Parts: sequence; C-alpha cells; structure tokens
Amino acid sequence: MLMIYPVVVSTQSDVYDPLDGGWLEESDGVPILHVTGSFYEMGYQQGYLLKDEIQENMRAFIDMYDYYDWDYDDVLDVWMIQEPYLPDEYKQELQGMADGTDLSYEEVAVYNTWMGVFNTIHSCWGASLYGNATADGELIHMRSTDGVNTIDDPVTGTRIIENQVIIIRNPESAYASLSPIFAGDITSIGGFNEQAVAVSELTIVGSDTTYEGINAGYRMRMVLDHADDLYEAERIMNTNRTCCWNFIISDGKIPMGLAIEQTASISTANTWDDPVESTEPFWAIKDVVRRGNCFINPTLAVYQRNHYDPRGIPGFLRMMLGIDGSFAAWTQYNAISKEIENQYGSLDAETALILLQDVYLGKTNMAFRMLLAENTQTGRQWTASPKTGDIYIRFSDHGEDAYLNPMHNFNLYDLLARDPP
Repeated sequence: MLMIYPVVVSTQSDVYDPLDGGWLEESDGVPILHVTGSFYEMGYQQGYLLKDEIQENMRAFIDMYDYYDWDYDDVLDVWMIQEPYLPDEYKQELQGMADGTDLSYEEVAVYNTWMGVFNTIHSCWGASLYGNATADGELIHMRSTDGVNTIDDPVTGTRIIENQVIIIRNPESAYASLSPIFAGDITSIGGFNEQAVAVSELTIVGSDTTYEGINAGYRMRMVLDHADDLYEAERIMNTNRTCCWNFIISDGKIPMGLAIEQTASISTANTWDDPVESTEPFWAIKDVVRRGNCFINPTLAVYQRNHYDPRGIPGFLRMMLGIDGSFAAWTQYNAISKEIENQYGSLDAETALILLQDVYLGKTNMAFRMLLAENTQTGRQWTASPKTGDIYIRFSDHGEDAYLNPMHNFNLYDLLARDPP
C-alpha cells in the first residue's frame, strides 16, 4: 500500500510553507541546491525548485528501462517489494518531492528505484587515500561516475548529465551533507557528510541478487544522513543489501578507508593490508583502498566471472565476446593504481582530481585511454577531503566528458553558511 504524506497546514493564521529553507543558486556555473528541515520539506524543496529537470530525468530513466526490456510496471513491482524495508523518513521525502513536482508518489518512487533494478557494468572508480599516501596525511576520497552520458529525455532531448546539481542537505534530524546528484535523486551515488564520512559505489554485474531489501542508493543516502563514523557506515551498507556492488567508505577523522564487496548473501570489508587485497594480479598499496567494477575477493568473484584473472589476451577476448567485462575493469584498476604509486605521498584533494584527468586523457596509460576512456562516458569526477569539507569536481556538459571540462572547488561548511538570496 502506498504511503501518502500530505502537506501540513499550521493552526496559525500563516499557512505553513515547506519551501522555507530551500533555495537554488548557481556558483562558478554549477547549480547548487540547498534543502533543509524535515525530510518531507527537503523533498518538496527539491521537487519544486527542480520541477522541470526532474520530469525530464524521469522520462529519461523510464526510456532507459524500455531499452533494457523493462517497463514502468516492472520497476513498480520492484519498488513495491522494497518499499516496506525503506525507513519512513525517505517515504516522506518521496511524498514531498511528488507534491513539489505535481507528480504522483508512485512516479517519484519508481524513478528512485533504478539502483534497485540495474547493475550495468561501466568503468566507475573509487578510492580512499590517507596517511603515508597523501601529502599531509589527511584522507582523500576519489570518485569517477562513468557510463551515464547518453541517457536522455525522449521528449526534450535533454540528457540527464545536463540536469546535475550539487545538493547541500541540512536535515533537522540528521547530519548535513554534500553530494553531486541528478535532479530528482533522493537516493545517492556518493558524497560526504559533516562527520567526515564519505561513500561511493561501483556497480557489479553478478548472479547473487535479490529485490528483498533496500537498494544501494538509499543505503548510501542513509550513510550520509546518519553515519557518524566508518563503522556505522559499514553497518548501514551491509544491512538489507540487494544486488552486487563494490563500495568505498571513508572516515576523515581516523583517517581510514574500507573497500566493501557485497552480494545479496555475502559481504566483506577490507582495509589496505588485508591479505585479499594482494590476490594476484591485484596488489596492495599502503594506506590506499581502491576498487573498480571488479570483485577482488575470490569468494565473491565467482558470482561475477568464471575466470578470476581478468588480464591479458584471454581477458580481452572474453570482453570482446561478451562473456564478461572484467578486462576493462582490470585495465582501469591497473592504470589508476600505478599513477597513485607514481605520485604516492604527494597528493591532496586537488591534485588527486588532476591525476584522474591525466589517466583518463591517456597521459599516463594509453592502453586505458584507447580501450576504455574513449568508449565510455564520464558524467562527473570528484575528489574530496571530508575532514575539511573541500570538494574538487568536474561535470560532463555539452557533449564533453567530465575530465575534459573545468574543475570547480566548493566547501561544505562555506555552502552551509550561505544565506538564501
């Protein structure tokens, strides 16, 4: 049964305004959405302020569902399975967004279910660097979001990468956070909060999955809203899991990062010096955990691929024949890992984003450029220092991949301190 959360009207003479505390600004050419208050209010504010963009993105994702031979009702069925697991605060946020956009609760819920339905292999990247690996010992969280640039609205032709924003959430009963999102996302695919906890994901095509649980996008949002340390973030990400995923979680206070690999029935969390990190051909780097779209733990790898070692001509042929795409993930892992080693101990949040750009441009590894970067689409890349609140970010726009576009720098605490116009 669908839950309905109506707009609350006060008993005073003034009508309650759910937009109070929500506003949209443009800074350095980047749209930044500020939402605050209750979960209902935050949903309403995003829905009202990004109404047109949300409707475009919703049509784009429904069109994407059709491409994968799913229809709206198929995704609705998944939502109906997952809704009972979802905390009520996010159902309230969905209702707020529905009211703000003049869409139905059901439509907004279906849009936010895409991470509960599809695990399509791309070349996303995530890493946590700290201690000896960085210039000052402070933690850097790295993220590249790939494979999304060609999803567009069949009505207007607008691509979802044109409807990206940075959202600054300041809930009345949860932690403030910063995350880059597509307009209409209540879910998250990465960001960090005021407790210096960061999270991001890497999709895995695997066989051990279920719809009975909370999709990864909501669990990452739960981390940003409620995790005050690395271990609470790990607990949230391991609860009510559904599909196969890799995650990077970071805590800038310790500092330390974990790589989580999970299926519906198995989950592992590794630091850099866990023995599994050195399972050949993969290797450990002190104070660095990193992942692409490939399981490293052999116990989980069997759910992804029949051959553990993704390297060489056999791995390339398996990719070309459509057997599995792990060769691409290995090429990326190898290229970025070697460049992290080359710049080991000298990186900060800004130069870490330049490192990603250089690798994707082929300046450090032409094989990665030729085999992967030129054949995928990079929607955004960002690196952050969760402890200081700094984020360096590039967005895809006007047909250009993110790594070809200018770098922007924002700070969570500066943005939280801004007043609405």
